[in-house]
Amino acid sequence: MYIPGLDFTLMWESLPFILQGLSYTLGIALMSLLLGNFFGLLLTLLGLIPSKILRGIVRLWLSFFRGVPALVLLFILYFGLPYQLHPLTASIICFTLTGSAFMGEIYRGSILGIDSGQWDAAYALGFNFTKTMRLIIMPQAFRISVPALSNVAMDILKGTSLAAMITIPDIFQNAKIVGGRSFDFMSMYVLVAIIYWVLCLVIQAIQQRLEGYFAKRYGMSFGRKNRL
Repeated sequence: MYIPGLDFTLMWESLPFILQGLSYTLGIALMSLLLGNFFGLLLTLLGLIPSKILRGIVRLWLSFFRGVPALVLLFILYFGLPYQLHPLTASIICFTLTGSAFMGEIYRGSILGIDSGQWDAAYALGFNFTKTMRLIIMPQAFRISVPALSNVAMDILKGTSLAAMITIPDIFQNAKIVGGRSFDFMSMYVLVAIIYWVLCLVIQAIQQRLEGYFAKRYGMSFGRKNRL
């Protein structure tokens, strides 16, 4: 099969070298996702505290990191600070901050979407706030959040390509190296696009498995049975 502008031989021969950067891509994405999930949930819980000042600070924090482009934040962390962070550290902090802002909003919406009667029932049974959140509210909020959280995971994974701008040797940076050496950037960019797509398909498969698990255990259909 011949496609003008693409050198499949070069793409195949360059694949092992490009995949050497996969550990950086997946490592940054996984650490940012885990830390972002933790801080996103923490911000959500802080936003539930009945304090106008604290809630205002949380809303401002979420708004800022949702509104600032990841590339700008990455450059601030790596080039703008008076002391230079390691590129890997700057990348993880960047995607953790942006990811936590979006995940915080997802958890907030999921929690607010749970019937308030469940709070009343839990308090009537003698549960305190912590126990109610841990045993009743958060399990339901997580189930509701699965599709949206998987979208954030994909965005973080794709966003890691920006780390190549600060010399992280991820798959995109390696593709740029091969492209510059062979003077065939088109083939390399198409190859790395396919790799990102495959990785996102893996996340999509995990999402579907989680949805199937919750549908089987809790009878949640995620809208499939209600579609016309």
